[in-house]
Amino acid sequence: MPALYIMIPAALLLVGVALYVFFWAVDSGQYDDLEGPAHSILFDDQDPRHQAAIKHDAVAPDATDQDASPRA
Repeated sequence: MPALYIMIPAALLLVGVALYVFFWAVDSGQYDDLEGPAHSILFDDQDPRHQAAIKHDAVAPDATDQDASPRA
């Protein structure tokens, strides 16, 4: 019985901390876009509208952008 005097407030404190963390995550925008990261893996890096492709091309241009005609 004396253990309940410790365990019940500890459980309530744990629930309070969990609720605080959940509401903090919701307020900070952690759950705003659930589908975007899952679909972003399907995009090609060379798509000019894709931000990662723009950053990648600005750092190091791809070798396929050069003249691919055969030299005779």
